[in-house]
Amino acid sequence: MKNVVATILISFASGLGGAWVHQQYLAEPVVPASFQVSESSATAPSPVHLARYHEPVASAMNEDFAVASANSTPSVVYIKTVSSRDYDRMSWLEMFFEERSSSQQVSSGSGVIFTQDGYIVTNNHVLDKADQIEVIHGKRTYEATVVGTDPSTDLAVLKVEATDLPAITLGRSRNVQVGEWVLAVGNPFNLTSTVTAGIVSAKGREINILQSNFPIESFIQTDAAINPGNSGGALVDRSGALVGINTAILSRTGSYAGYGFAVPVDIVKKVVEDIIEYGEVQKAFFGAQVVDVTPRLAKQLKIDDLSGVAVRSLQPDGSAERAGLQAGDVIVKINDQSVDSRSDFEELISYYSPGDALTVTYRRDQQMGTASLTLTNREGTTELLRRTIYASEPLGADLEAVSKVEANLLKIPSGVRINQVNDGFLKRLGVEQGFVITHINQRSIDSPEQVENILTRIRGKVRIEGVNQRGVKGYYSYYF
Repeated sequence: MKNVVATILISFASGLGGAWVHQQYLAEPVVPASFQVSESSATAPSPVHLARYHEPVASAMNEDFAVASANSTPSVVYIKTVSSRDYDRMSWLEMFFEERSSSQQVSSGSGVIFTQDGYIVTNNHVLDKADQIEVIHGKRTYEATVVGTDPSTDLAVLKVEATDLPAITLGRSRNVQVGEWVLAVGNPFNLTSTVTAGIVSAKGREINILQSNFPIESFIQTDAAINPGNSGGALVDRSGALVGINTAILSRTGSYAGYGFAVPVDIVKKVVEDIIEYGEVQKAFFGAQVVDVTPRLAKQLKIDDLSGVAVRSLQPDGSAERAGLQAGDVIVKINDQSVDSRSDFEELISYYSPGDALTVTYRRDQQMGTASLTLTNREGTTELLRRTIYASEPLGADLEAVSKVEANLLKIPSGVRINQVNDGFLKRLGVEQGFVITHINQRSIDSPEQVENILTRIRGKVRIEGVNQRGVKGYYSYYF
């Protein structure tokens, strides 16, 4: 019996010893499932090599993000806006139960320091109807004034009285590639300096969100998490250089759900510099409407190539018409820059100013041609323009004469647009913002002063005719 027990103990000890030797010298190391390589791949590195190679790559990626974050976060500010509550749109029940302090609404967003002397770029919608604007940078709070806005790109420029601010480094959005890593820097949910990472998933996106007569939509699409409060913040590359201003999210919940959209920095630079120097954007007009070349349109034009954009219509005596372009021409290049879509075309034109000369390469009837074209301003000239807004206290609205280009687009001879409706006469009539007045009691309208003089003096039946922002005709009728 003792011999049996001794044999069992010796066998057990031998087994343990053999297992120890195999584990130390013979067995292959165990690798996590995420690092395993298919045995069918004859050229794949062994799991040991892959595991050792993976760690430095992850470390380098983290270091890149850390550098980008350190370089960009000091240039992103928190913006707080205060606006008065619109009691005219509240029910009597709301007005009865609301406290006096609730007559003000507080909103927030982000901004990017553009220059050391206090110019800050943000989104136009961040400042919508704001009566008071504060910029918080670190532990300092600044009162900000609006230098100018550009609804066509949803950009705005603020100014604070400060010096030696950390202006952000500007990149080039034209050089950004799909699949490239980017960071979104902003202040979502009132959190300062929040950084999220993602990749550029598309460029030149047109999502039809800008309510403007001449919108420029050529967004950079990214999957970096962007939430409410990120609006106006920075989209930066891995060096921390600005490549876009975060503007919108694609979401059914109001929070981040997959995609964010940013205005490319090449557009931002032109808009901001124009606003700082002139008070408004010196927008250049090509003198033609263009559309994407679809398979159906290509069939109508009897072409096989879907590249470029097709000229849909020409402005009478506009730049394109004077350059000899025709409806149906397919524009494939602007100054040797390829044109692939309408958003690409609009972005390219946005880089230029009235008076700039372009060489346009186009295809007509299977033949290639070139044309020399000079861009114009909204009045059809090459002069610098300054926007003139007429603030009418009696009417309670800001009025502006419609430009020549816009009048042609709306198919009207002239008119006066209602830029903003405040408390007053036009608001009580229910006239909507953006409505263009073309006639009052069948009398043609071409200046804001004319609108104010007629409506403050006329008595009896009054009929205000015009078109909305989509060009749909309508009228307002009332008795004095």
